[in-house]
Amino acid sequence: MVVRPDGTQIITINDRDGRMLRRIRRDQRGHEVIIIDNSRGYGGVGAGVAAGVVAGAIGGYFVSLPPPRIRIPRDRYIVEAEDAPPEVIYDTLLAPPVEPIERAYTLDEVRYSPMVRARMPSIDLDTINFETGSWDIAPDQASKLRVIADGINRAISRNPSEVFLIEGHTDAVGNDVDNLSLSDRRAQSAAELLTQQFQVPPENLVTQGYGEQSLKVQTDGPSRENRRVTVRRITPLLNGGTASAAPPPPR
Repeated sequence: MVVRPDGTQIITINDRDGRMLRRIRRDQRGHEVIIIDNSRGYGGVGAGVAAGVVAGAIGGYFVSLPPPRIRIPRDRYIVEAEDAPPEVIYDTLLAPPVEPIERAYTLDEVRYSPMVRARMPSIDLDTINFETGSWDIAPDQASKLRVIADGINRAISRNPSEVFLIEGHTDAVGNDVDNLSLSDRRAQSAAELLTQQFQVPPENLVTQGYGEQSLKVQTDGPSRENRRVTVRRITPLLNGGTASAAPPPPR
């Protein structure tokens, strides 16, 4: 439990292995918002877990889905942050799934199932350039995350239970294990910057590294374009595509 100066409590419930089961925000009046419920279906092994292990999703559930049919412009499905105006960033962070969501997925299923995540538009933070083997964000690049932070904060103000996935990626240089670890650190660096410098609530963010699994540029050599961080809203995946929760009651 984390207690903020204003009395708000952030409660995270983990299992004995450290796996997150639930995350809740409780205000001073005791009003609770469930941000993440990862306990649905816990205790059984989901269909396709073996395939997930093969795909590198050890410890998570892999859901096999066909690629989504993209009916929106490609530059609005994967938005390049460097060239996008603030309203496009905000609209993308609130955009609906590109296909109907058949059911609610657990956080683990979202994390480890590429075609589940592909149902949601994303923003490539091409404003951040990582050096080879590094997860540091240079001070002159950190300020470029302000528009992303403003968009996320606006979305959370509208719906306090919104959840955003910060994804880390690497190029294909190096071995798989090192790249997975490096991509995790890149995602965490971006999330920490968003929370510490731009006051994005950390409880509304989750991070995951994918190493070289999702190359933007198909090359085995060094590639600055592949050393990147991606942001996408995953709330509709977690709640089965239901309407966003109503704003909290006025105080």
